[in-house]
Amino acid sequence: MTLQRTGAYATTAGLPTPRGQVAAGAKAPVLRDLRGRGGHGPRALNFADGDVVVVSGLPGSGKSTLIRRAAEGRGIDSQDARERWEAMMPRGLPYAVYRPLARIAHYAGLRRALRSGRSVVVHDCGTQSWVRRWLAREARRRGRDLHLVLLDVTPETARSGQRERGRGVSGYAFTRHRRAVARLLRDAESARLPRGCASATLLDRDAATTLHRIAFRDDL
Repeated sequence: MTLQRTGAYATTAGLPTPRGQVAAGAKAPVLRDLRGRGGHGPRALNFADGDVVVVSGLPGSGKSTLIRRAAEGRGIDSQDARERWEAMMPRGLPYAVYRPLARIAHYAGLRRALRSGRSVVVHDCGTQSWVRRWLAREARRRGRDLHLVLLDVTPETARSGQRERGRGVSGYAFTRHRRAVARLLRDAESARLPRGCASATLLDRDAATTLHRIAFRDDL
């Protein structure tokens, strides 16, 4: 599989993604590497209406922040489900106790959003490849594409992000995340996107901070 390395428009117009490129087989998947631009990347990414976007990266890399800022109300974030359940639980109750309930609520909400046919931007921790396969199947089912937005930050930056939000992960869990995200990055850089993925956009911290809109348009 050969990826087309496309240049990013340094404007607010964003990056157009051709509709149906996976289902129709008309074009090879696209890799957009926006790292190393010192904050001069595009302010918007544009996708076709009905497409599904997955935002992956290390815990603390800024996935939730990006989704809340840029997804225009289309974000499906497991952190939101966690916070809703946390508000209902007795103070001090460990998250591990009610984590299964929060996870069920998250995936149930994600399934409803996918079945509705609307465009969604999904938070992905990187370690659960079955979620990306599920999203790819759902995109194909309705004749649309799946796209990966991958945040590439150092482990030190991610740990700092965890401290800032007041939530960290164990050393064991963080190691699993590091391996999974590193594998995603290597595969993208080597022209091996996850199956069913029409494009990948690689962001460093500066590029993620510059990005203010993930939009879906019916003219792409």
